[in-house]
Amino acid sequence: MGMNQTPASERVHISFFGKRNAGKSSVINAVTGQDLAIVSSVMGTTTDPVYKTMELLPLGPVMVIDTPGIDDEGELGALRIRKSYQVLNKTDIAILVIDSTAGKGEEELELIHRFHKKGIPYLIVYNKIDLLSTEKIKDLAMSVRAGEVLVSASDGMNIQELKEKIASLKPEDTHKYPLIQDLIDPLDLVILVVPIDKAAPKGRLILPQQQTIRDILERGALSLVVRDTELKSTLDHFLAQGVCPKLVVTDSQAFARVSKAVPENITLTSFSILFSRYKGELETQLKGIAALSSIEDGDRILIAEGCTHHRQCGDIGTCKMPEWIRNYTGKKPVFEFTSGTEFPDDVSSYKMVIHCGGCMLNEREMKYRIACCQDQGVPITNYGILIAQVTGILKRSLGPFPEMQKLI
Repeated sequence: MGMNQTPASERVHISFFGKRNAGKSSVINAVTGQDLAIVSSVMGTTTDPVYKTMELLPLGPVMVIDTPGIDDEGELGALRIRKSYQVLNKTDIAILVIDSTAGKGEEELELIHRFHKKGIPYLIVYNKIDLLSTEKIKDLAMSVRAGEVLVSASDGMNIQELKEKIASLKPEDTHKYPLIQDLIDPLDLVILVVPIDKAAPKGRLILPQQQTIRDILERGALSLVVRDTELKSTLDHFLAQGVCPKLVVTDSQAFARVSKAVPENITLTSFSILFSRYKGELETQLKGIAALSSIEDGDRILIAEGCTHHRQCGDIGTCKMPEWIRNYTGKKPVFEFTSGTEFPDDVSSYKMVIHCGGCMLNEREMKYRIACCQDQGVPITNYGILIAQVTGILKRSLGPFPEMQKLI
């Protein structure tokens, strides 16, 4: 992702649902004015959710999601339907496309029930009205309620009205806190510690680092990015000049080394902890770390990531995290792993869940995952919080949040 692009996790997620051949893909293409989705008369052309980032006026940056038909058949069809339902967890605006020649059936009613249950704003779109007789169009128009619109994707009828209705459902920014802006003042110096090792992506910074830099810029503060190997000499240089950084933010994996290099009078935290507060519930994830002290041999622990990066030797989720937990607890739990959109609805069999910062997930999906754990009584914590705990610096890493230090 380039620095000038809006991250997918910060875009409004607009998902199109419906039966096979209801015209979901055609409606998407009509709304966006682009051939984003494959259109075919063959049933089941869309076999997996398809994600497209774009600018959609007047909404701005959006993520458009085309989903498989909710009436698919057979064992493979059931898996495709499950994929469609999973998309609900990240959907900000839902569009239910119905073939107006067939009408509303049980599958559509089930989806509408799920929209209500999850609190997702939605529109019902009756497509293919060009195939109806004038009399039937009049009858259907008479029965249309608020939140419903009649369209023809093939000839563009009422597509502009549909776009306006979609724009009217744009969600308010529900982030409880900004990423870092409220922790700093204009012209404050913030040092960002970014280790460059074999796991670091070539030629770019990872998303949490990019977003933190942008947030600092918007606040009018100063950001200085250094490797952990140059951190001490950098701090010595500034302190010798009488300049004290307001805050040091580090990659969680370097917590132990960075904590030793940063004087106690300088506030320290990690990108992961910042994202825990920004994307989810820092208080909930702080309380979740207590489960680490009661881990026993054979306990199941789920380690979940929001992205699907290529696993390398020494991968933080599948290698380092289990090792840190075994060393800290002296126990041998059983570890299971998920990534991307694969997060289980039933987590009740796990002793605890450990989640990444969620930079690749939108706020709705991250909060859904946290709620799943809370509803089933399973503690959930965050990568950065766990690493700070096992390295003995959790209280210090919460320096920017004194109210949270009281919880540990």
